[in-house]
Amino acid sequence: MRINDPARRIREDSARLAPALIEIRRDIHAHPELAFEETRTAGIVAAELARLGIAHRTGVGGTGVVGVIEGGRPGPTLAIRADMDALPIQEETGQAFASRNAGKMHACGHDIHTATLLGTAAVLLGLAPMLAGRVLLVFQPAEEVLEGAAAMLADAGEGPLGLGGIDLALGFHNHPDMPVGRFGYCRGACLAASDRFDLTVRGRSGHAAHPYAAVDPIVAASAFVGQAQTVVSREIRPVHPAVVTIGAFQGGTTHNIIPERVHLKGTVRTLHEAARDTAEAALRRLAEGLAVAMRVECSLDYRRMVPPLVNDDRVLEPVLAAVRAQFGEVVEAGEPSMGAEDFAEFAARAPAFQLRIGSGAAGRDDRLHNAFYQPDEACIPNGVQALSRAALELLA
Repeated sequence: MRINDPARRIREDSARLAPALIEIRRDIHAHPELAFEETRTAGIVAAELARLGIAHRTGVGGTGVVGVIEGGRPGPTLAIRADMDALPIQEETGQAFASRNAGKMHACGHDIHTATLLGTAAVLLGLAPMLAGRVLLVFQPAEEVLEGAAAMLADAGEGPLGLGGIDLALGFHNHPDMPVGRFGYCRGACLAASDRFDLTVRGRSGHAAHPYAAVDPIVAASAFVGQAQTVVSREIRPVHPAVVTIGAFQGGTTHNIIPERVHLKGTVRTLHEAARDTAEAALRRLAEGLAVAMRVECSLDYRRMVPPLVNDDRVLEPVLAAVRAQFGEVVEAGEPSMGAEDFAEFAARAPAFQLRIGSGAAGRDDRLHNAFYQPDEACIPNGVQALSRAALELLA
Protein backbone atom coordinates (compact mmCIF):
# COMPACT_ATOMS: atom_id res chain seq x y z
CA MET A 1 0.00 0.00 0.00
CA ARG A 2 1.25 3.48 -0.88
CA ILE A 3 -0.03 6.87 0.17
CA ASN A 4 0.89 9.64 -2.24
CA ASP A 5 0.77 12.37 0.40
CA PRO A 6 1.63 10.94 3.83
CA ALA A 7 2.17 14.42 5.28
CA ARG A 8 -1.42 15.40 4.55
CA ARG A 9 -2.86 12.17 5.90
CA ILE A 10 -0.82 12.37 9.11
CA ARG A 11 -1.75 16.03 9.55
CA GLU A 12 -5.45 15.38 9.04
CA ASP A 13 -5.49 12.30 11.28
CA SER A 14 -3.65 14.15 14.03
CA ALA A 15 -6.06 17.10 13.86
CA ARG A 16 -9.06 14.76 13.98
CA LEU A 17 -7.66 12.96 17.03
CA ALA A 18 -6.54 16.10 18.88
CA PRO A 19 -9.73 16.89 20.85
CA ALA A 20 -10.00 13.33 22.20
CA LEU A 21 -6.28 13.24 23.02
CA ILE A 22 -6.52 16.52 24.93
CA GLU A 23 -9.42 15.09 26.94
CA ILE A 24 -7.34 12.02 27.76
CA ARG A 25 -4.45 14.23 28.78
CA ARG A 26 -6.67 16.31 31.07
CA ASP A 27 -8.15 13.19 32.65
CA ILE A 28 -4.67 11.83 33.38
CA HIS A 29 -3.55 15.26 34.58
CA ALA A 30 -6.40 15.42 37.08
CA HIS A 31 -5.46 12.01 38.49
CA PRO A 32 -1.64 11.96 38.71
CA GLU A 33 0.11 8.86 40.02
CA LEU A 34 3.67 8.55 41.31
CA ALA A 35 6.32 6.04 40.29
CA PHE A 36 5.10 2.42 40.10
CA GLU A 37 1.62 3.56 41.19
CA GLU A 38 0.34 4.30 37.67
CA THR A 39 -2.46 1.72 37.72
CA ARG A 40 -5.24 4.10 36.66
CA THR A 41 -3.11 5.65 33.91
CA ALA A 42 -2.05 2.21 32.66
CA GLY A 43 -5.72 1.22 32.64
CA ILE A 44 -6.56 4.18 30.41
CA VAL A 45 -3.73 3.25 28.06
CA ALA A 46 -4.78 -0.41 27.90
CA ALA A 47 -8.42 0.53 27.27
CA GLU A 48 -7.44 2.84 24.40
CA LEU A 49 -5.18 0.23 22.82
CA ALA A 50 -7.98 -2.34 23.14
CA ARG A 51 -10.46 0.08 21.54
CA LEU A 52 -8.08 0.50 18.61
CA GLY A 53 -7.61 -3.26 18.32
CA ILE A 54 -3.89 -3.04 19.11
CA ALA A 55 -2.40 -6.12 20.79
CA HIS A 56 -0.84 -5.18 24.10
CA ARG A 57 0.58 -6.47 27.36
CA THR A 58 0.08 -4.91 30.80
CA GLY A 59 1.99 -5.16 34.06
CA VAL A 60 5.36 -4.90 32.33
CA GLY A 61 7.98 -3.86 34.86
CA GLY A 62 5.23 -3.31 37.39
CA THR A 63 2.74 -0.90 35.80
CA GLY A 64 4.09 -0.57 32.25
CA VAL A 65 2.14 -1.27 29.08
CA VAL A 66 3.51 -2.43 25.72
CA GLY A 67 1.52 -2.44 22.48
CA VAL A 68 2.57 -3.64 19.04
CA ILE A 69 1.74 -2.59 15.49
CA GLU A 70 2.93 -4.99 12.80
CA GLY A 71 4.00 -3.45 9.52
CA GLY A 72 3.15 -4.71 6.07
CA ARG A 73 6.66 -5.99 5.36
CA PRO A 74 9.49 -7.51 7.41
CA GLY A 75 11.93 -5.10 8.97
CA PRO A 76 13.43 -3.84 12.23
CA THR A 77 11.62 -3.32 15.52
CA LEU A 78 11.22 0.32 16.53
CA ALA A 79 10.31 1.14 20.13
CA ILE A 80 8.61 4.48 20.77
CA ARG A 81 8.55 5.27 24.45
CA ALA A 82 6.39 7.56 26.60
CA ASP A 83 6.58 7.92 30.39
CA MET A 84 3.48 8.00 32.61
CA ASP A 85 4.41 8.99 36.18
CA ALA A 86 3.84 12.26 38.00
CA LEU A 87 5.79 14.20 40.63
CA PRO A 88 5.28 14.80 44.39
CA ILE A 89 4.35 18.47 43.86
CA GLN A 90 1.25 20.34 45.00
CA GLU A 91 -0.32 21.85 41.88
CA GLU A 92 -0.91 25.62 41.93
CA THR A 93 -2.27 26.26 38.41
CA GLY A 94 -5.93 26.64 39.31
CA GLN A 95 -6.97 24.99 36.06
CA ALA A 96 -10.34 23.25 35.84
CA PHE A 97 -8.56 19.93 35.33
CA ALA A 98 -5.89 20.50 38.00
CA SER A 99 -4.73 17.59 40.11
CA ARG A 100 -7.32 16.12 42.44
CA ASN A 101 -4.62 14.12 44.25
CA ALA A 102 -3.07 16.23 46.97
CA GLY A 103 0.69 16.59 46.72
CA LYS A 104 0.88 15.05 43.25
CA MET A 105 1.11 16.77 39.87
CA HIS A 106 2.03 16.13 36.26
CA ALA A 107 4.59 18.94 36.39
CA CYS A 108 6.88 17.31 33.82
CA GLY A 109 4.26 16.66 31.14
CA HIS A 110 4.17 12.88 31.23
CA ASP A 111 0.40 13.17 30.82
CA ILE A 112 1.14 14.89 27.51
CA HIS A 113 3.59 12.17 26.55
CA THR A 114 1.07 9.41 27.25
CA ALA A 115 -1.66 11.10 25.19
CA THR A 116 0.81 11.80 22.37
CA LEU A 117 1.86 8.16 22.08
CA LEU A 118 -1.76 7.03 22.12
CA GLY A 119 -2.41 9.38 19.21
CA THR A 120 0.66 8.11 17.42
CA ALA A 121 -0.62 4.56 17.87
CA ALA A 122 -3.92 5.47 16.21
CA VAL A 123 -2.21 7.17 13.25
CA LEU A 124 0.35 4.41 12.72
CA LEU A 125 -2.34 1.75 12.85
CA GLY A 126 -3.81 3.26 9.70
CA LEU A 127 -0.36 3.47 8.09
CA ALA A 128 0.74 -0.02 9.13
CA PRO A 129 0.78 -1.47 5.58
CA MET A 130 3.46 1.11 4.69
CA LEU A 131 5.78 0.08 7.52
CA ALA A 132 8.65 -2.35 7.00
CA GLY A 133 8.98 -3.75 10.48
CA ARG A 134 7.22 -3.49 13.82
CA VAL A 135 6.44 -0.62 16.19
CA LEU A 136 6.47 -1.25 19.92
CA LEU A 137 4.45 1.30 21.87
CA VAL A 138 6.15 1.53 25.26
CA PHE A 139 4.24 3.25 28.07
CA GLN A 140 6.74 3.36 30.92
CA PRO A 141 6.33 3.88 34.67
CA ALA A 142 8.69 5.50 37.14
CA GLU A 143 10.83 7.73 34.96
CA GLU A 144 11.04 10.37 37.68
CA VAL A 145 12.88 7.96 39.97
CA LEU A 146 14.99 6.66 37.06
CA GLU A 147 13.91 3.05 37.62
CA GLY A 148 11.03 2.36 35.25
CA ALA A 149 12.99 1.74 32.05
CA ALA A 150 15.27 -0.78 33.70
CA ALA A 151 12.26 -2.51 35.27
CA MET A 152 10.52 -2.84 31.91
CA LEU A 153 13.65 -4.05 30.14
CA ALA A 154 14.26 -6.61 32.88
CA ASP A 155 10.71 -7.84 32.28
CA ALA A 156 11.28 -7.83 28.53
CA GLY A 157 9.43 -10.98 27.56
CA GLU A 158 9.54 -12.87 24.29
CA GLY A 159 7.60 -12.67 21.03
CA PRO A 160 6.08 -9.64 19.28
CA LEU A 161 5.35 -7.85 22.56
CA GLY A 162 8.79 -8.46 24.05
CA LEU A 163 11.31 -5.67 24.56
CA GLY A 164 14.34 -7.88 24.12
CA GLY A 165 14.55 -7.51 20.34
CA ILE A 166 14.50 -3.74 19.93
CA ASP A 167 16.54 -2.55 16.94
CA LEU A 168 15.81 1.19 17.17
CA ALA A 169 14.40 3.41 19.93
CA LEU A 170 12.68 6.77 19.72
CA GLY A 171 11.94 8.93 22.74
CA PHE A 172 10.51 12.41 23.08
CA HIS A 173 9.97 15.10 25.70
CA ASN A 174 7.97 18.30 25.79
CA HIS A 175 10.09 21.44 26.20
CA PRO A 176 8.46 24.60 27.60
CA ASP A 177 11.65 26.52 26.85
CA MET A 178 10.77 26.13 23.14
CA PRO A 179 7.57 27.64 21.66
CA VAL A 180 4.92 25.20 20.56
CA GLY A 181 5.44 24.33 16.91
CA ARG A 182 9.20 24.08 17.21
CA PHE A 183 11.32 20.94 17.63
CA GLY A 184 14.83 20.44 18.93
CA TYR A 185 17.73 18.03 19.12
CA CYS A 186 21.20 17.58 20.54
CA ARG A 187 23.89 15.41 19.02
CA GLY A 188 25.78 12.85 21.06
CA ALA A 189 25.49 12.89 24.85
CA CYS A 190 22.46 15.09 25.47
CA LEU A 191 21.49 14.18 29.05
CA ALA A 192 23.68 13.24 31.97
CA ALA A 193 24.36 10.05 33.80
CA SER A 194 22.71 10.26 37.19
CA ASP A 195 24.14 8.67 40.33
CA ARG A 196 23.01 8.96 43.95
CA PHE A 197 24.82 8.64 47.22
CA ASP A 198 23.83 8.43 50.87
CA LEU A 199 26.47 9.17 53.50
CA THR A 200 26.01 8.43 57.18
CA VAL A 201 28.56 10.10 59.46
CA ARG A 202 28.55 8.68 62.98
CA GLY A 203 30.33 10.39 65.83
CA ARG A 204 29.67 10.29 69.58
CA SER A 205 26.80 12.26 71.03
CA GLY A 206 27.26 14.56 73.97
CA HIS A 207 26.54 17.90 75.63
CA ALA A 208 27.06 21.01 73.53
CA ALA A 209 28.98 22.57 76.41
CA HIS A 210 31.54 19.76 76.40
CA PRO A 211 32.44 19.05 72.74
CA TYR A 212 35.81 17.61 73.78
CA ALA A 213 33.95 14.68 75.36
CA ALA A 214 32.02 13.99 72.14
CA VAL A 215 32.84 13.47 68.47
CA ASP A 216 30.82 15.94 66.44
CA PRO A 217 29.38 14.42 63.22
CA ILE A 218 27.92 17.78 62.16
CA VAL A 219 31.35 19.35 61.87
CA ALA A 220 32.68 16.27 60.06
CA ALA A 221 29.74 16.13 57.65
CA SER A 222 30.12 19.86 56.97
CA ALA A 223 33.75 19.26 56.05
CA PHE A 224 32.63 16.59 53.60
CA VAL A 225 30.18 19.04 51.97
CA GLY A 226 32.99 21.52 51.43
CA GLN A 227 35.45 18.93 50.14
CA ALA A 228 32.86 17.48 47.75
CA GLN A 229 32.85 20.79 45.87
CA THR A 230 36.48 20.22 44.91
CA VAL A 231 35.67 17.02 43.02
CA VAL A 232 34.49 18.94 39.96
CA SER A 233 36.83 21.91 40.27
CA ARG A 234 40.03 19.97 40.93
CA GLU A 235 39.65 16.38 39.75
CA ILE A 236 37.52 16.35 36.61
CA ARG A 237 38.71 17.74 33.29
CA PRO A 238 37.19 21.19 32.68
CA VAL A 239 35.90 20.09 29.25
CA HIS A 240 33.91 17.25 30.85
CA PRO A 241 30.74 18.71 32.41
CA ALA A 242 29.96 17.40 35.90
CA VAL A 243 27.84 18.38 38.89
CA VAL A 244 28.07 17.20 42.49
CA THR A 245 25.18 18.41 44.64
CA ILE A 246 24.31 17.72 48.27
CA GLY A 247 20.52 17.75 48.45
CA ALA A 248 19.90 16.81 52.09
CA PHE A 249 21.77 17.33 55.37
CA GLN A 250 19.95 15.85 58.34
CA GLY A 251 21.17 15.61 61.92
CA GLY A 252 20.52 16.78 65.41
CA THR A 253 17.36 17.53 67.40
CA THR A 254 17.93 20.66 69.47
CA HIS A 255 20.30 23.48 70.47
CA ASN A 256 22.45 21.87 73.13
CA ILE A 257 23.04 18.30 72.03
CA ILE A 258 25.79 17.05 69.74
CA PRO A 259 24.04 14.26 67.80
CA GLU A 260 25.19 10.71 67.33
CA ARG A 261 24.96 10.75 63.55
CA VAL A 262 24.27 12.87 60.47
CA HIS A 263 22.84 11.79 57.12
CA LEU A 264 23.68 13.35 53.74
CA LYS A 265 22.05 12.72 50.36
CA GLY A 266 23.59 13.80 47.09
CA THR A 267 23.67 13.38 43.36
CA VAL A 268 26.39 13.24 40.73
CA ARG A 269 25.70 14.18 37.11
CA THR A 270 28.21 13.58 34.30
CA LEU A 271 28.23 13.36 30.51
CA HIS A 272 31.38 11.24 30.18
CA GLU A 273 32.15 7.85 31.72
CA ALA A 274 35.66 8.96 32.71
CA ALA A 275 34.22 11.83 34.74
CA ARG A 276 31.66 9.48 36.28
CA ASP A 277 34.39 7.11 37.44
CA THR A 278 36.51 9.96 38.79
CA ALA A 279 33.65 11.46 40.78
CA GLU A 280 32.69 8.19 42.42
CA ALA A 281 36.26 7.35 43.33
CA ALA A 282 36.83 10.85 44.75
CA LEU A 283 33.74 10.80 46.96
CA ARG A 284 34.65 7.37 48.30
CA ARG A 285 38.16 8.58 49.08
CA LEU A 286 36.87 11.71 50.80
CA ALA A 287 34.59 9.65 53.02
CA GLU A 288 37.43 7.33 53.96
CA GLY A 289 39.73 10.25 54.70
CA LEU A 290 37.08 11.98 56.79
CA ALA A 291 36.82 8.96 59.04
CA VAL A 292 40.54 9.10 59.77
CA ALA A 293 40.89 12.87 60.02
CA MET A 294 37.85 13.59 62.20
CA ARG A 295 37.47 10.39 64.28
CA VAL A 296 34.06 9.48 62.85
CA GLU A 297 32.62 6.42 61.15
CA CYS A 298 31.53 6.98 57.55
CA SER A 299 29.18 4.72 55.62
CA LEU A 300 28.81 5.67 51.96
CA ASP A 301 26.15 4.02 49.82
CA TYR A 302 26.87 5.04 46.21
CA ARG A 303 24.40 3.93 43.55
CA ARG A 304 24.80 4.31 39.81
CA MET A 305 21.36 5.01 38.35
CA VAL A 306 21.33 5.62 34.59
CA PRO A 307 24.06 6.20 32.00
CA PRO A 308 24.27 9.32 29.83
CA LEU A 309 21.60 9.52 27.14
CA VAL A 310 23.53 9.43 23.88
CA ASN A 311 21.69 10.27 20.67
CA ASP A 312 22.71 8.14 17.71
CA ASP A 313 22.89 9.80 14.28
CA ARG A 314 21.45 6.64 12.71
CA VAL A 315 18.14 7.53 14.35
CA LEU A 316 18.58 11.28 14.77
CA GLU A 317 19.11 12.08 11.09
CA PRO A 318 16.06 10.18 9.71
CA VAL A 319 13.85 11.64 12.45
CA LEU A 320 14.95 15.21 11.76
CA ALA A 321 14.39 14.63 8.04
CA ALA A 322 10.90 13.35 8.83
CA VAL A 323 10.05 16.35 11.01
CA ARG A 324 11.25 18.75 8.32
CA ALA A 325 9.26 16.89 5.68
CA GLN A 326 6.13 17.14 7.85
CA PHE A 327 6.50 20.71 9.18
CA GLY A 328 9.22 22.52 7.27
CA GLU A 329 12.19 24.29 8.86
CA VAL A 330 11.07 24.16 12.48
CA VAL A 331 14.01 22.25 13.95
CA GLU A 332 16.74 23.83 16.05
CA ALA A 333 19.92 22.48 17.60
CA GLY A 334 20.15 22.61 21.38
CA GLU A 335 22.73 22.11 24.10
CA PRO A 336 23.25 19.13 26.40
CA SER A 337 21.61 19.22 29.80
CA MET A 338 22.80 17.89 33.14
CA GLY A 339 19.31 16.58 33.74
CA ALA A 340 18.86 12.82 33.46
CA GLU A 341 16.37 10.54 31.72
CA ASP A 342 16.06 6.78 32.00
CA PHE A 343 15.28 6.53 28.28
CA ALA A 344 19.08 6.23 28.39
CA GLU A 345 18.52 2.56 29.33
CA PHE A 346 16.91 1.99 25.92
CA ALA A 347 19.66 4.00 24.21
CA ALA A 348 22.28 1.79 25.86
CA ARG A 349 20.76 -1.24 24.14
CA ALA A 350 19.93 0.05 20.65
CA PRO A 351 20.53 3.11 18.46
CA ALA A 352 18.22 5.80 19.83
CA PHE A 353 17.25 9.45 19.71
CA GLN A 354 15.14 11.65 21.96
CA LEU A 355 13.22 14.40 20.13
CA ARG A 356 12.50 17.69 21.86
CA ILE A 357 8.96 18.95 21.24
CA GLY A 358 8.19 22.59 21.91
CA SER A 359 5.39 23.08 24.43
CA GLY A 360 5.88 26.69 25.49
CA ALA A 361 2.61 28.65 25.60
CA ALA A 362 2.53 32.21 24.29
CA GLY A 363 3.03 34.81 27.01
CA ARG A 364 4.31 32.31 29.58
CA ASP A 365 7.76 31.38 30.83
CA ASP A 366 7.17 27.89 32.18
CA ARG A 367 9.68 25.38 33.47
CA LEU A 368 9.41 21.67 34.14
CA HIS A 369 8.95 20.43 37.72
CA ASN A 370 7.15 23.65 38.63
CA ALA A 371 3.83 23.87 40.50
CA PHE A 372 2.48 26.39 37.95
CA TYR A 373 3.49 24.51 34.78
CA GLN A 374 0.94 24.98 31.98
CA PRO A 375 2.14 23.67 28.59
CA ASP A 376 0.39 24.50 25.32
CA GLU A 377 -1.69 21.42 24.48
CA ALA A 378 -1.09 21.99 20.76
CA CYS A 379 2.17 20.13 21.39
CA ILE A 380 0.12 16.90 21.53
CA PRO A 381 -1.03 16.78 17.88
CA ASN A 382 2.35 18.22 16.86
CA GLY A 383 4.04 15.33 18.64
CA VAL A 384 1.69 12.83 17.02
CA GLN A 385 2.60 14.15 13.59
CA ALA A 386 6.33 14.15 14.29
CA LEU A 387 6.47 10.65 15.77
CA SER A 388 4.22 9.14 13.11
CA ARG A 389 6.23 10.61 10.27
CA ALA A 390 9.45 9.55 12.01
CA ALA A 391 8.23 5.96 12.21
CA LEU A 392 7.44 6.04 8.49
CA GLU A 393 10.97 7.24 7.79
CA LEU A 394 12.70 4.78 10.08
CA LEU A 395 10.67 1.80 8.85
CA ALA A 396 10.56 2.76 5.17
